[in-house]
Parts: sequence; C-alpha cells; structure tokens
Amino acid sequence: MATHFPHVIICTTYELEQGVRGLIRGDRIWLCRTLDQAGRRTTLSHEIGHLERGVIPHPAESIYTLREEDIVDRITARRLIPIDKLIDALRWSRHPAELADILWTTERTVKCRLETLDPVEVAELEYRLDGRWSQSA
Repeated sequence: MATHFPHVIICTTYELEQGVRGLIRGDRIWLCRTLDQAGRRTTLSHEIGHLERGVIPHPAESIYTLREEDIVDRITARRLIPIDKLIDALRWSRHPAELADILWTTERTVKCRLETLDPVEVAELEYRLDGRWSQSA
C-alpha cells in the first residue's frame, strides 16, 4: 500500500454509518472502527482495489456503482483467498463462517470466492480434494 499509494492515509477511528464498512474520500481510506481484524483486512483490500482501478464509485446505487462493487469484490476475494489457501481450508471445513475464520477474511468474501471459481480452479479443487469437492459450501 505505502509503495503504490504513499499519499493515502488510513483512518480507523470513526464509526461509519450503518452498513458502510469502508470508503474513500480524497486521500483517505476510512475503515469503520467496529470492524474486527478480518473485517479491516478485507475492507482495506477492497478499497485498495478501487484505488488500483482508478474508479471510486459514487455513493448512489446506480447500475455502474453496483457493477464496480461486484468487480472489486471479485478482485478482493481472489487476492485474499488464493486457490492453495482455499484448498487447505476446505480440508477442514465446508461452512462459509468457518472458512472465513480459517482464511482470516469475511464470510461474504469466502462466498464470493466460491461463487466465482473458474473451471480450472474447480478441476484443481476436485483433484486435490480427491473428488470430495462440492460447491454447496
């Protein structure tokens, strides 16, 4: 973060409005102070995804804002949950809440990662989990 965005300040001292985990305003990333460690990690990664893409969505929920959020959710899920880590976690559990705990992220991010596996990743899961993979996690 400091290498690519040295001018950006991360602020964690304020409670953001209901349902807002993080946001970017100017040269600041605001993370809601009520987030736990996994929530901060996930939200910060999400906000960095917006910075990298150069697209900061407007707060209004337009189709473009929703699309951008979906794209950045996918980037965040792939960044925080590489396939090898996902496979290791799936050896312990198939429950999204437990997977989130194991992977040090949020349940929403785990679900996003599982829902957006590409065919090669599904094949790798099946192979490395001896055919005991089910996307019904």
